[in-house]
Amino acid sequence: MAMRTDTRPADTQEPAPHVADSHDVIRVHGARENNLKDVSIEIPKRRLTVFTGVSGSGKSSLVFDTIAAESQRLINETYSAFVQGFMPTLPRPDVDVLEGLTTAIIVDQQRLGADPRSTVGTATDANAMLRILFSRLGRPHIGSPNAFSFNVPSVRGSGAATIERGAGKSVQQDFVLTGGMCARCEGRGRVSDIDLTQLYDDSKSIAEGAFTIPGWKSDSFWTVRVYAESGFLDPDKPIREFTEQEMRDFLHREPTKVKVEGVNLTYEGLIPKIQKSFLSKDREAMQPHIRAFVDRAVTFTACPECGGTRLSEAARSSRIGGINIADACAMQISDLAAWVRGLDEPSVAPLLAALLRTLDSFVEIGLGYLSLERPSGTLSGGEAQRVKMIRHLGSSLTDTTYVFDEPTVGLHPHDIQRMNDLLLRLRDKGNTVLVVEHKPETIAIADHVVDLGPGAGTAGGEVCFEGTVEELRAGGTITGRHLGDRAALKRTVRKPTGTLQIRGATANNLREVDVDIPLGVLVVVTGVAGSGKSSLVHGSIPAGAGVVSVDQGAIKGSRRSNPATYTGLLDPIRKAFAKANGVKPALFSANSEGACPGCNGAGVVYTDLAMMAGVAATCVECDGKRFQAAVLEHHLGGRDISQVLAMPVDEAREFFGSGEARTPAAHAILGRLADVGLGYLSLGQPLTTLSGGERQRLKLATHMADKGGVYVLDEPTTGLHLADVEQLLGLLDRLVDSGKSVIVIEHHQAVMAHADWIVDLGPGAGHDGGRIVFEGTPADLVAARSTVTGEHLAAYVGG
Repeated sequence: MAMRTDTRPADTQEPAPHVADSHDVIRVHGARENNLKDVSIEIPKRRLTVFTGVSGSGKSSLVFDTIAAESQRLINETYSAFVQGFMPTLPRPDVDVLEGLTTAIIVDQQRLGADPRSTVGTATDANAMLRILFSRLGRPHIGSPNAFSFNVPSVRGSGAATIERGAGKSVQQDFVLTGGMCARCEGRGRVSDIDLTQLYDDSKSIAEGAFTIPGWKSDSFWTVRVYAESGFLDPDKPIREFTEQEMRDFLHREPTKVKVEGVNLTYEGLIPKIQKSFLSKDREAMQPHIRAFVDRAVTFTACPECGGTRLSEAARSSRIGGINIADACAMQISDLAAWVRGLDEPSVAPLLAALLRTLDSFVEIGLGYLSLERPSGTLSGGEAQRVKMIRHLGSSLTDTTYVFDEPTVGLHPHDIQRMNDLLLRLRDKGNTVLVVEHKPETIAIADHVVDLGPGAGTAGGEVCFEGTVEELRAGGTITGRHLGDRAALKRTVRKPTGTLQIRGATANNLREVDVDIPLGVLVVVTGVAGSGKSSLVHGSIPAGAGVVSVDQGAIKGSRRSNPATYTGLLDPIRKAFAKANGVKPALFSANSEGACPGCNGAGVVYTDLAMMAGVAATCVECDGKRFQAAVLEHHLGGRDISQVLAMPVDEAREFFGSGEARTPAAHAILGRLADVGLGYLSLGQPLTTLSGGERQRLKLATHMADKGGVYVLDEPTTGLHLADVEQLLGLLDRLVDSGKSVIVIEHHQAVMAHADWIVDLGPGAGHDGGRIVFEGTPADLVAARSTVTGEHLAAYVGG
């Protein structure tokens, strides 16, 4: 007789859901961070939610500055006060209620540190695993994993060591720590040679002003006078007549205490002083005249001892099957994965499996063309973001919140599908995935869409739409209307006025590329990620071609920097105020004489509370206006300086365009800001609050006044809404029509369709790329469909 397994009565109802399962949304109520206007929203958990809206509408403010920031702050608070003292302190976001938060993992586009010792391998821990592998299997055996690290120097020592145990006795001890660092370049792979003729004129004496270093004035107490009055040198003797000892003291002397006019100072040889004061800084953070001096005075070459590998001879001598660790790090990651797969060594099987997982993640995410030795500072924003993703792909964590900032940046349409699959995989493991994105291909896979707007800056900060992708298409928002936009191919293309010749380009993966880039037209350089676009445009254009390059590098600036200071707009404004009121311009600078004494011109007073989040309170003396009360009594056209800095660009452009406040120099700069679509930014908005797309367009606006005839733009559609791309195309057209040549590295099909000429690189990435696979008009590319780009462009324009 068959037994009945289901013992429940037929009419029994399903049990009520457990109360723990009812927390299925993240509730945000009353968010006011940056430009958000009391936003209240419920975001479904364990789903893929895409946040969209025009650039500057408040997407990052909601996702990163509110939800992710509060999650991180709450996690930090679970640590002891001692540990919190070492962690960055995060202020509580300006929001009334945040409920249902889970642990947030932020994968943003912040560039990886540009430290010269940081490589793709060190940033992803792949190097750590490789070092263990070589210390176990490498022959000859040279030591521990540290012996293969280019960040660990070798140390030797001997002497008496006292062991304090019982009576305590002294023993003679020798110790040796074997590191892998190349002693000559100290693990940097490059050595710098300083051209002494750029530092001083040896026909003059120090007293006659021999130094030609920027900022070294003859009366400077800390620089020139230390040399003149140190007692090591004769300040009145021409440098070329120095004795051998004087020359050694002048150029190479170790730091030594000296007294100058009764003040204790440190005297140091010129070469180490220059290395510390100029060469230890990030070149991009330098002021333009300092950068020009460093470029003139310093040449960087591959280290002759290690050949640029950063490793000591001993580390390079140990091999596994003929391959040393330098060879392994120089391989393309897809090839390195194949080599590791071929190693059959049961004693290190778990290590090989973990290393293979990491390397396969690189390939899967579309970064198989990188090598582990690639300096992390040279990765683009999109590549850096995908390198950060690698840590999370194999993670066993579930029920976490992953936050992505435009993960498709720098991806060819061919690679976007792969990124979409990864996002869906993270969701399907039971995670909440929040994505800030503009690409319709990624919006299409969302379970839930939140559209912010309706405009940018003060005109944004509201939720215009929530729902599914289908409902968004039917809705009347800007995003919904533009989701189906398709740019048409140009019917007629411009005729070039000349050519820019590149011959035998071999930078990175380029293979003896010869190409003539037409001038006087809009040229788009495209191809899959890693095919060699940047190498061709940034690395191979001949010097002196009058090129103005606008890349995606971060703008360096503190919370005191704003669009007015960055673009040089504040100078003519200060002068106009000074002239109108008969006072000096320095009064109208919040970083100089006009600063409010209560907050030193910052507008807010910061109270540091050690390991707890610092508190920023609006300064009571100036009410956040940053200036002294006396300065605000001076007016220009009926406005004081703080009111002018609060104006949006569009309003300021009218204000300085006519009437009493007419200032042509300021009006010209404001016109350029409006041209790049930043008309909504206020002049005094801190640079730290700008989005990535806004920063790049701010750079473009500053460069539009440069004299160069050739503009090179690196993915200018980054961070741009579908509706803003149209405005960008109009700007590119205006630049070309004004006689400029514009070269754009771009993946966006709308920009490709709008080009006069396309250069397509490929066919693949890394060593599968580096060749020109197509040159011609967009119409010819669509007609031929001979490349991956041609296929995608044809599908886009409906060809």
